[in-house]
Amino acid sequence: MRSAHRVIGPFHGYPRMSTATPSKAKYTADDIEVLEGLEAVRQRPSMYIGGVDAKGLHHLLWEILDNCVDEYLAKEADHITFTLHKDGCSATITDNGRGIPVDKHKKTGMSALELILCTLHAGGKFSKKNYARSGGLHGVGSSVVNALSEELVATVRRDGYEWEQSFARGKPQGPVKKLREFRGHGTSIYFKPDDTIFRRVQFSVETIKQHIEDISYIHGGLKITFVDEAKNERIEYSYPDGIRAYLEKLTTEQQRKPVHDQVLAIEKDEEAIKTEVVFRWTEAPDENIRSYVNGIRTHFGGTHESGLRSGIVKAVKNYMEVHDVKVKGVTIGGEDIREGLIAVLSVFHGDPMFQGQTKDKLNNPEVAGQVEGLVRPALETWLNNNPSIADSIIGRIVLAARARAASREAAADVRRKSPSSRKLNLPGKLLDCRSKDSDGAELFIVEGDSAGGTAANGRDSHYQAVLPLRGKILNTESLAVSKILTNQEVTNIVETLGTGIGPNFDIHKLRYSRIILLMDADSDGYHITTLLLTFFFRHMPELIRSGKLYLAQPPLYRISYGSEFRYARDDAEKEAFVASLPANRKYEVQRFKGLGEMDAKQLKETTLDPKKRMLLRVDVDSQIEADRTFAQLLGKDASERYKLIMEESTFADDVDL
Repeated sequence: MRSAHRVIGPFHGYPRMSTATPSKAKYTADDIEVLEGLEAVRQRPSMYIGGVDAKGLHHLLWEILDNCVDEYLAKEADHITFTLHKDGCSATITDNGRGIPVDKHKKTGMSALELILCTLHAGGKFSKKNYARSGGLHGVGSSVVNALSEELVATVRRDGYEWEQSFARGKPQGPVKKLREFRGHGTSIYFKPDDTIFRRVQFSVETIKQHIEDISYIHGGLKITFVDEAKNERIEYSYPDGIRAYLEKLTTEQQRKPVHDQVLAIEKDEEAIKTEVVFRWTEAPDENIRSYVNGIRTHFGGTHESGLRSGIVKAVKNYMEVHDVKVKGVTIGGEDIREGLIAVLSVFHGDPMFQGQTKDKLNNPEVAGQVEGLVRPALETWLNNNPSIADSIIGRIVLAARARAASREAAADVRRKSPSSRKLNLPGKLLDCRSKDSDGAELFIVEGDSAGGTAANGRDSHYQAVLPLRGKILNTESLAVSKILTNQEVTNIVETLGTGIGPNFDIHKLRYSRIILLMDADSDGYHITTLLLTFFFRHMPELIRSGKLYLAQPPLYRISYGSEFRYARDDAEKEAFVASLPANRKYEVQRFKGLGEMDAKQLKETTLDPKKRMLLRVDVDSQIEADRTFAQLLGKDASERYKLIMEESTFADDVDL
């Protein structure tokens, strides 16, 4: 189970607020500080790696690994060795590339190795001379890892010798040393993250394996060896078939039944951009596109994904028009064409514009047209050359369109009902919306009567409903429907949604277009959210498959500075905003421990208003993995839960006790 970011309405950060009291602090030139070297990274790590949690910790590994992959992209390396040491909190990553230069840099007088590892925005990837395409673009990756490491040792093999230089928290512990004669070439980086920066410094073996496997699929021909010293385990990752093999793996893992066996693979390598894409249609009720840029997973998509979607839709519509495929009584839309699609898209670009240092989204506007221009004619030709496959795909699309039309018709039937019938058998605690139209209506399931009252006062009562829960709902894992419906809180949810439950579930009877879970950001809130997710996953899975279930994201912080204040969703956003304030500017940070600490106005402007809020849509990457996780977390077998806790406890960021 995962939560995928989805912005509902334009989001430009939480609003900046003003108060009447002006700041009287004296602010002069003497208050301006200049942070030397890598001190800025240590002061504000979240600006560079997204946070000091488990994700930020592993981001250090990815930065060094990306540099090794860049040598492969430059056709200078074909093998990477990734060693996780016995302590579980240090690693060595080695490639057989050219080796980082160790000679003196004319302008600074430093060795190139020290310059790269100790200076922000220093590297060989700003021009196209040595790296035509690379994942590292900003010249900050290696130096950030160095700054946030208790110890880092760089070993370089080039020019007939082996060289070494050691660092501690970003500072060199001496000059580059020539160790011995050596015939090979490459770079090896050992580092141990600084436990004064990170909450936990223990790496996750499974996270590393998954990341390495993804990279090996995307870079067909690259060999990566993973060594786990604690388990005395050595695994070779190499997939010559590349993303075609990756697509087959994803199809099997996600239990998606293909509509056609043959996979469409498209590839084009131009000077400015290289594009590889493979896709097929399945009988799954949703689309799944995994995209990469220069080998880096773009979790939030971007212009390359937009081009792929547009190219597929236009190709199918053109095919249907040319072959005079007409469907009486149904209009085929883009979402009908893409339903069931599973695809892997990999783009290599000489000058990618990522959204932030963590590179989760591609912003190059020209890429959309380039990808669309490649996909559209190739797909049209493929459909024309494979008429039996085309018939299967078009049939799948028509079924999706008819199902969507039936859903709209069912919703219209609900809207035609009288107000009294719409309110019939609804729980008394429900604060329903006034609209009789399910399209656009939202239900907030809220923890507790107090937070429910705040949400009710801050909502737009025309289309937003609120259902408060009293305490924690029943653990529905492994329980029969008859047992579940004896619980009043569960019954309230079922009656409010109007869909029925289990085998009697009918998505067409859903009274709201979105169900949003709004809980406190503490251990109790997380537990209630997990119990609700278990309930929906086990007994109303169609809500998740249809993209109807969301998690609200109320802010964790309120930052007051002078006469203004600003909200921040998480530590990374707080750190980034605080860093943007003038040096020595006085500010105060308030952490909201629960929804009860916010008034109705604050909750509305940060969490309820579609123009300003951020929602997380609940989605399932792997049905098997989600099933296993819920069984471990909430199943009857306590030994599985104990095992999970013991294995994963070191990666927990914050635990309220």
